[in-house]
Amino acid sequence: MTVSVAQVWQWLDEVPDPEIPVISVVDLGIVRDVKWDNETLELAVTPTYSGCPATRVIAMDIETALRDHGLSDIRIKTRISPPWTTDWLTESGRAKLEEYGIAPPSPAGGPEKCPQCGSGNLSKISQFGSTPCKAHWRCDDCLEPFDYFKCL
Repeated sequence: MTVSVAQVWQWLDEVPDPEIPVISVVDLGIVRDVKWDNETLELAVTPTYSGCPATRVIAMDIETALRDHGLSDIRIKTRISPPWTTDWLTESGRAKLEEYGIAPPSPAGGPEKCPQCGSGNLSKISQFGSTPCKAHWRCDDCLEPFDYFKCL
């Protein structure tokens, strides 16, 4: 069964990130390439960092989703160069993060506003959040703690 690469991208956009289920692996920008090599579908996936514990789960979720759509000959390669960067997040992914309560990455090195109330009156609690790619912040106006997706 051969389907278009565009169709595969649409299917991949339905595969959630296991750590942040409101964004897809496409929104996260970790799916770097999709192509056909004869009858084999090849995908290149770049983890958010080389030691990411979710890398195998993501590959398994991608393969399961594609098999559910009738594909059987699938090759997923982990590509670590160039390294993933938050610049690869889609605009849709950034908006979904904020709606979920996680401040999206900012070139300023910290969140621009509280994802709960929109205030810019913020304090960093810890450089380390619920996962290695996040830091823990608090809004000094609404007093809500939140994760900030660190720039990488």
